[in-house]
Amino acid sequence: MRFGILVFPGSNCDHDCYHVLKHVMGQDVRYIWHKDGDLKGFDCLVLPGGFSYGDYLRTGSIARFSPVMDDVVSFANKGGLVLGICNGFQILTESGLLPGVLMMNKDLKFICSDVNLKVENNSTVFTSGYKAGEVISLPIAHGDGNFFIDGPELAALRDRDGVVFTYSTAEGEVSPEANPNGSVDNIAGIINKAGNVLGLMPHPERASESILGGEDGRVLFQSIIEGFVLS
Repeated sequence: MRFGILVFPGSNCDHDCYHVLKHVMGQDVRYIWHKDGDLKGFDCLVLPGGFSYGDYLRTGSIARFSPVMDDVVSFANKGGLVLGICNGFQILTESGLLPGVLMMNKDLKFICSDVNLKVENNSTVFTSGYKAGEVISLPIAHGDGNFFIDGPELAALRDRDGVVFTYSTAEGEVSPEANPNGSVDNIAGIINKAGNVLGLMPHPERASESILGGEDGRVLFQSIIEGFVLS
C-alpha cells in the first residue's frame, strides 16, 4: 500500500507519520510537497499535524489554497482514503472535505497531554481494529482544537454515525470534565459521509510504539492497511 504524506510550510509531524508508516508498519511512503499535484499511484493521503503557514490567519485556511489541495479534493471525491491529523483535520474542514470548524481552545491555551478517547464508530476503514465503545489513549498538542458544528449539521453528523472519536474519561464517560478543548459533544474525530475521509485532533502516530508509552494509535494505521488489502 502506498501512502502519501503532504508537507506544507510549517508541517512538523510529517516525519513522525513517515516513521510510523515506513519503519513500524512497513509500508511504501512518499512525501508530497504542497506545490506538487501528481497524486497518481497513492492509496491513502495523510495530512499531518503542525502549523501550516504558521496558522497566522486561521488554522488551515491558507493551506486550503495550496496547489495540491484541489487534487486532494479530487482524490477524495473519487474514493481515495484521506487522513487528517490535528492541523490536517483543520485543513480538511477548511477545504470542505469535512463539516464544521476548529476554533481556539476554550481556555485559550495550547494543550499538550494524553487524553482518553471513546471509539464511537468502529465500522470505518480507519477504526475497524478497535471495539465499539473501547477507550483508548492518544496524545493531543493543539491550540485550536475546539470543534464546532451547528445544531442541524450536528444532528445529521450523529444520524449517519459521522462521529468516530469523543473525549471521555478512562471509564468511557463522555462528560464536560473529560473535554480538553471545549469541542461540541466532546467530538475528537469525524468521518465524511462516504467513509473515506477521517479527521481527528489527537495524534495516533505518537502512540504507535511501546517505547513511546502505548500503541493505541497503531491500531488505526493497521486498520487502514488491513482494510485496503481486503477491499
